[in-house]
Amino acid sequence: MKITGISIWHVDLTSHKTYYMSDGKTCDTVESVVVRLDTDAGVAGWGEHCVIPHYLPSFSRGIAPAITEMAPEILGHNPMGAPAFMHRLDKWLIGHDAAKSAVDMALWDINAKVAGQPLYNLLGGKFADAIPTYHSITCIEPEEMVEIAQEAYASGIRQFQCKLGADSQWEKDVARLRKVREAVGHGPLVYGDWNCGSNKLDAIRVGRAVADLDIMLEQPCATLEECASVKNATSLPMKIDENAKTPGDLMRANELDCLDAVALKISKFGGLSAAVRARDLCCYLGVRMCVEDTWGSDIVTAASLHLAASTPPERIMNVCDLSGYVGPRLDPNSPTRKDGCIGPNEKPGLGVEPDLDTLGAPDVVLD
Repeated sequence: MKITGISIWHVDLTSHKTYYMSDGKTCDTVESVVVRLDTDAGVAGWGEHCVIPHYLPSFSRGIAPAITEMAPEILGHNPMGAPAFMHRLDKWLIGHDAAKSAVDMALWDINAKVAGQPLYNLLGGKFADAIPTYHSITCIEPEEMVEIAQEAYASGIRQFQCKLGADSQWEKDVARLRKVREAVGHGPLVYGDWNCGSNKLDAIRVGRAVADLDIMLEQPCATLEECASVKNATSLPMKIDENAKTPGDLMRANELDCLDAVALKISKFGGLSAAVRARDLCCYLGVRMCVEDTWGSDIVTAASLHLAASTPPERIMNVCDLSGYVGPRLDPNSPTRKDGCIGPNEKPGLGVEPDLDTLGAPDVVLD
């Protein structure tokens, strides 16, 4: 079997609600990049990468040029054995993990389809049919965030991420966490996420002001060392997101004792092949994981669900049904959230077949 073609689409995904985050980051309409690898056996694999602007060292219009650069090492090659395939691509083009993630995802889709198995069986087997989801609450007025939390709670959600810092008012961030915590009651997980946009002083002030509550903090500052300082000063558990991109990052965060939980986002590691290695390290370290990706629709959601389902449940904190936050749906028949949980389907591969009418003609075709 050989790869005979690469097709690339740029798709605008619009959030049902605009997501405001610290430091000027927003999710409103964001461009996602969809990749399809075709083979001479008639089996096609799908991949996707979507990143929030100003969030990670990648941008949507950089994906196609990077894949074009890798095309000589993709076209004409056997797609079976995704980790070995990606090792070769890493030698060909250093870095550009976002572009590699979409390619790697498509390779795994092909591998599982050829095996006639849902992808989770190639990633370790299925531990769970359904995985808890969390709801991300945009950083707006505290009372409005409470309304969103109550709506999500009524749908079965029991884990809530409160975006913080959009207005640089630490006292309002305190109110956001207190009011959401009160609204959902005792038991559900509530955590405040700055997406690297805070300084140590303000994050510590917020943390100490809510220290009497059951609250977790997420990536307040830009470095692991700063996040560790915030944890030490507040005695609140810490989740790492943007700083978790390599196994070395995970080891360093663990050494600093600020890795109580981690956002295991597939494209940050460069694809499923690398994310599986990171997943296994987190299992060894005893870290709870949110298994997801940076943003996107049904393809990245499916990949995340297969990875989460193949992970021991005691190490899974939650997943994110990214496709539930945006439109259009690329595959309306893909999994959706129910009673606060979501799981992969039983079809071979990712189990996702994007609607070509929705995608339209590809922007780039390489063959």
